[in-house]
This record gives sequence, structure tokens and C-alpha cells, in this order.
Amino acid sequence: MAAFGLPNFGQLTEAFRKAQQIQQDAQKLQEELEALELEGNSKNGKVSVWLSGNQEPVRVQIEPSLLTEGQEATEQAILEALQAAYENSTTTMKTKMEELTGGLNLNLPGMNDEN
Repeated sequence: MAAFGLPNFGQLTEAFRKAQQIQQDAQKLQEELEALELEGNSKNGKVSVWLSGNQEPVRVQIEPSLLTEGQEATEQAILEALQAAYENSTTTMKTKMEELTGGLNLNLPGMNDEN
């Protein structure tokens, strides 16, 4: 039994091991996210925008016929595609982060107790 409500040495060792594993997995996840290209499209399908899993812009493709529809239509389509790519990218990042941290429960006595 640990004194003063502190976890025993074995529990601390396990917690540090888990933290190191999460750090390694987080680095790997960062690299995976950087390599991803996630696409978003405008509602009319004339603009596509790709972002990395870290929301870095990668490329844009605009159907030439859209440019003849005027500035407002072109801007709207680009914005829609960008919003869709951002949504796709953030959802992917959130899902992968939940996979990384899912089930993390260190169960250290005294660490989750309310005062």
C-alpha cells in the first residue's frame, strides 16, 4: 500500500510506459496525417480542394467552365470545396486521435479523485 495516497511504483512504471507508447504513436500519426490528401468538392462538382490531414492546403482543381460563370459563382464553389475538405480533414484527424487515445485509462489512485 502506498503512503499518502500515492500510486505504487508498479503503477507509475506502467503509466510511464503507456505515456511513452502514446508519444511514439502520436509521432507516427503526425507523419500519417501529413501524408494524407483529403478531398473536398463544391456542390456543383466544379471545384476540388485537397488538404493534408493537418489541414495544410495541398492542391486545387477548378473546372474551366466555372470561370465563365462569374466571380461570385467561382468564389462560392471554391469556398464550398474548401469547407468540405476542411471538414473531411478535421473529422479524419479527430477519428485517428480517438483511435490513438481510446481506452487510455491509467487508473492511478489519487490522480482522479476530487478534492
